[in-house]
Amino acid sequence: MPQVKVVLVGPRVDGNVGAVARSMANFGFSELCLVDPCPLTDEAFKRAKHANYILRGAQVVDSLEEAIADCFHVVGTSGIVTTGEKHYIRIPLTPKEFAERLKGVEEKVAVVFGPEDTGLRQGDLARCDLLVSIPSHQDYPVLNLSHAVAVVLYELYQGSVHVPSPKKASERERDKLYEFFDDLLDAIGYPEFRRERTSIMFRRMMGRALPSRWEFHTIMGVFKDATKLIRGK
Repeated sequence: MPQVKVVLVGPRVDGNVGAVARSMANFGFSELCLVDPCPLTDEAFKRAKHANYILRGAQVVDSLEEAIADCFHVVGTSGIVTTGEKHYIRIPLTPKEFAERLKGVEEKVAVVFGPEDTGLRQGDLARCDLLVSIPSHQDYPVLNLSHAVAVVLYELYQGSVHVPSPKKASERERDKLYEFFDDLLDAIGYPEFRRERTSIMFRRMMGRALPSRWEFHTIMGVFKDATKLIRGK
């Protein structure tokens, strides 16, 4: 089972936070982080039942950046999705597909859930490596926060049989790849007004692929050689 940190951004109802803690305990997860949460009253601890230890040990921070600082992969969740390649920020995986992608991943993964009333903001979603959405009926597609957490963690738990996988690239290696990609965009004179969106799209694509260290180095080598050839060096 991967190392999973459940991150709740701006939860409004403390009873939901308690129910999330209970779901986490049901499926063997214990690391909870709360970003600018509502106060936790007795109701939260009642809803948590025997998972009060998760609430007591929860990390409380002021920003999403603080919450995900120790995580290698960042996964956003949303009940609102879009179709079409140009709307890549909200093109999701199902929880089952997400669980399949994480098989063999050993680095820490942050699974981020937004406030009950608004969900994650577009800027928060852009920070994520990939997006997960739970298929539900079109007449009422948005699940209760604790129910959504339970569904995602259930799928992760079902896929927890460890299958050895190639060693994953480090954060430094990932950053170097993105640097080479941006350098290639410079070399080909890629339009400035399209650059930020393209960089985010590339980051999201690599996040969905979860490539190995060897694959990262191969792609970096291609970008580096292409850039040198274009610049005539």
